[in-house]
Amino acid sequence: MDFFNPIALLLAAVSALVVGFVWYNPKVFGTIWMKEAGLTEESMKGANMAKIFVLAFIFAFLLAMTMMQMSIHQTGALSLVGGDPSKALPSYAAFMADYGNHFRTYKHGALHGVLAGVFVALPILGTNALFERKSAKYIFINSGYWIVTLGVMGAIICGWK
Repeated sequence: MDFFNPIALLLAAVSALVVGFVWYNPKVFGTIWMKEAGLTEESMKGANMAKIFVLAFIFAFLLAMTMMQMSIHQTGALSLVGGDPSKALPSYAAFMADYGNHFRTYKHGALHGVLAGVFVALPILGTNALFERKSAKYIFINSGYWIVTLGVMGAIICGWK
């Protein structure tokens, strides 16, 4: 059983950019987000967009790797045998034969992604925003983005075998 699907990880990372393109569009939450972040059209000009998108993709890929661990439960069994199934006892192969595809669905991955968004991203972003004196709108727009994005990423990673 192979859990590392590089195509799914890359697609999950790209999905973060796609969701962001929609989420932060001025017709969705972009205008409100800019106001709550204290940004203007003028202050947004002149940024190195190539650098921003490359780094955003790298960060999204790191999150996709984390979602693989969070949403595919069989990776826990693999870690218990030291990461090398060829060195595991025969019981590992029997366990994987019985449970190797349990909970490997898009729906299950989305659930774990949403839970990661609510219980990891929201508290982190919310804490930072409180100390930065940002509004509740700012917290919910940014956290909402991560809740949706991690849900999409989890679905892709867990469901695509």
